[in-house]
Amino acid sequence: MKIMHLAGALCALALSASAAQARDAAYPTQPIRLIVPFAPGSTSDNSGRIVAQQLATRLGQAVTVDNMPGADGRIGIMAAKNAPADGYTLVLGSWTNLSVNPILVKDLPYDPLKDFKPISGVTRSMLGIAVPANSPYKTLADLVAAAKAQPEKLNFGNFAWGYRLATEWFSSIAGIRFTPISYKSTSQMNTDLIGGQIDVAMDGVASLAPSAKAAKLRILAVTGEKRHVEFPDVPTIRESGYPDYAIYGWSALMARTEVSDAITRRLADTMKEVLDSRPVQEFAEKGGSELLKRDPEQMRAFNVKEIATLRTVADKAGLVAQ
Repeated sequence: MKIMHLAGALCALALSASAAQARDAAYPTQPIRLIVPFAPGSTSDNSGRIVAQQLATRLGQAVTVDNMPGADGRIGIMAAKNAPADGYTLVLGSWTNLSVNPILVKDLPYDPLKDFKPISGVTRSMLGIAVPANSPYKTLADLVAAAKAQPEKLNFGNFAWGYRLATEWFSSIAGIRFTPISYKSTSQMNTDLIGGQIDVAMDGVASLAPSAKAAKLRILAVTGEKRHVEFPDVPTIRESGYPDYAIYGWSALMARTEVSDAITRRLADTMKEVLDSRPVQEFAEKGGSELLKRDPEQMRAFNVKEIATLRTVADKAGLVAQ
């Protein structure tokens, strides 16, 4: 009798596994929801929408963008964590919610490495160190010299923890200290920068570009591995004497960890096509960003390294989770 029950249970398990494999092989059979944890019209939202369009074309199902901004991306991330792990809810992760929050947010209700798996990188964008147009600092060397001569006298604007960490990292390797000034928005920070209320700020190059091109502020250096295409005369921090420094704001397509390997691979293979498509390439070029072409394994390794690097920066700066 026990043997019959065992055989029946094994048969049921086999049928269940077979049905699951069939569902995975047919994926997708219904619309997909892409949660973007940022506001409509933001850089992340624009990235999510072009990716959604191209995924839909290749997968044969609608991919709808669901904006869920707030709490440094935590609202959207938690919505994705609480959704069924069936591959029909994806989320656009970013350096904020995948690498910065785990370090500086106390009692974070999710673990980016345990609760989610990467599908693919999407884009990465350089940051820039900028000063007012009438600033006496014409180069990064000028700024560093002034900061060394008068420690903590110069104030440095930041509007999010990621930019604060990027600033602290540079300060550490340059052997200088600034007085940090925190803002709730990039627009207010840049208004104060242009008006001379703060001495220097770190922001995305895309945010700085309009004012820089209008000669309202000056970008002293960019944080990428090579110069920015829109500002070829602006040096990188690396070539300014700090060869180990490079940091980007970035985004990645993520799914719940429990999503099957078959669905993960289907999405990852499709994302390779998406990132190679002309519309996505043109989108990146127009926005001054780069495509972050990394498969699930490469993206996982990238995020692990990013967290480790930023955690070291936070520790050296004495920054603790709040």
